[in-house]
Amino acid sequence: MAFQLPNLPYATDALEPSIDKMTMEIHHGRHHKAYVDNLNKALEGKPDWEKKGLDAILADLNAVPQDVRMAVRNNGGGHWNHSLFWQIMAPKGNGGHASSELARAIDADLGGMDKMKAAVNDAGVKRFGSGWSWIVLGNDGKLHVTSTPNQDNPLMKGVVEVTGHPILGVDVWEHAYYLKYQNKRADYLAAWWDVVNWGKVSELYAQAKKH
Repeated sequence: MAFQLPNLPYATDALEPSIDKMTMEIHHGRHHKAYVDNLNKALEGKPDWEKKGLDAILADLNAVPQDVRMAVRNNGGGHWNHSLFWQIMAPKGNGGHASSELARAIDADLGGMDKMKAAVNDAGVKRFGSGWSWIVLGNDGKLHVTSTPNQDNPLMKGVVEVTGHPILGVDVWEHAYYLKYQNKRADYLAAWWDVVNWGKVSELYAQAKKH
């Protein structure tokens, strides 16, 4: 299989009470697995594409064969987005703090940590239907808050409004929160910050700065 479901970096109950065990089991073991399976199915028999990195595929979707382009967009995006999502979370109390470099950028570009969180939450709440809320490092070298529908992400040039290197993304599909929070997406987003892995987010920021 060209693409594989990554293991979670923690137990399925490790993010409670912010995210419950059953949601994690279904979200990772069923939803994410389905994206991986369907991505592999879409690219089956296309060895040149199977060998490409997912970042490169998603950044140039218009080059993907048209007969599988939408399947790759949806399922490749779903695989990429969720792979990031699991990494940038950690059990409550284990997420550390933003690096000094990231903290300075949040202060300068997004008005500080509180305003940044409010902007990410607002983008997530206002995203109609399913999608994601993001912090990206843009080509201008600054941090931006944006959101995307479905499984789109900011790597997708020519597809989404704001492109850049994602350093944080929060899933606002109902399957990410509905078992515990029902229709209260804002409550889920507020609780989600308790399990952010700031060490990983800081690492992603440092990597994005090098590009």
